[in-house]
Amino acid sequence: MKLAFLGTGLATTLHSKTMKAVAPTVERWYASRDQSRAESARARFGGAGAITGYEAALARPDIDVVLIALPPSLHLDWTLRALEAGKHVILEKPPLLQSADFATVGDAARRLNRQVMVAENYFYKPLTRLLRDTIARGDLGDLRFIQLNALKRQATGDWRDDPAMTGHGALFEGGIHWVSLLASLGLTVARVQAAQAGDRAGLDRSVQVTLEYAEGPVATLSYSWELGGLINGVRWSACHGTTGTLRFETNGILAFQTGRRRRAVVPGVRDLAGYRAMLADFFEAIRQNRSPAYGLALAERDLRLVELAYSSLHTR
Repeated sequence: MKLAFLGTGLATTLHSKTMKAVAPTVERWYASRDQSRAESARARFGGAGAITGYEAALARPDIDVVLIALPPSLHLDWTLRALEAGKHVILEKPPLLQSADFATVGDAARRLNRQVMVAENYFYKPLTRLLRDTIARGDLGDLRFIQLNALKRQATGDWRDDPAMTGHGALFEGGIHWVSLLASLGLTVARVQAAQAGDRAGLDRSVQVTLEYAEGPVATLSYSWELGGLINGVRWSACHGTTGTLRFETNGILAFQTGRRRRAVVPGVRDLAGYRAMLADFFEAIRQNRSPAYGLALAERDLRLVELAYSSLHTR
């Protein structure tokens, strides 16, 4: 199998490192409009080759898969081009500018018998599985609150500051991962509301999102690119039920359960971010030409929830 990265930024760096461990037999090629950038990426990540131009990557009959690691505004166009060229597609998150575009992508994928996968690694995180299993077993009694603390300090200074390229701000670009996690706990999201903190004139950088579940619990997500901690990125969150509480480091490093059942859990440090499980599932889905566990329907759901959050901001 041969895979070409379209784009050589941070997402390409993260996925390249994981692929070397998870899928060493997959040939990695690096495409950029700048020949020197393509060659630099190939050299840094030990790739099979460099390609000048995204069109050139799609034109190669030996490339089986493309991973689109470009700004979100370019995703729809290059996804459709890749499908027409006979390639399977892995889309970096956020996948599309609007959830309505999934219909167009899904129709093209079915017509051309190719898979389109959205790289939502949080769906595959060990933490997500721990929360889902704990809730399903009723370990905490009747669940009441989920408080998710995802505050960090993140500099941008690139296309992420351009509304035309990204569509929205921090919640859309990064917070969508946490919205996906909260929507993947075996509960049904019935209502979404959001409030923007700080300067409301530009793109959002700090947002509070509330998700109400049909089963009764309420989740709050505090997401920010402006608030660092003593160790940036290390934070504590909790699930509260009538007979117990599960407190966990937000990334999933460690969890403590108190109440009726007491335990300490290390969900899975080896694949803390879920990239290994995600890519293993994706490559097997490509080999079998089937939908992965995190398919287009779930990706559309998550983007629609983020759209509802933004809609509540704009209508207030």
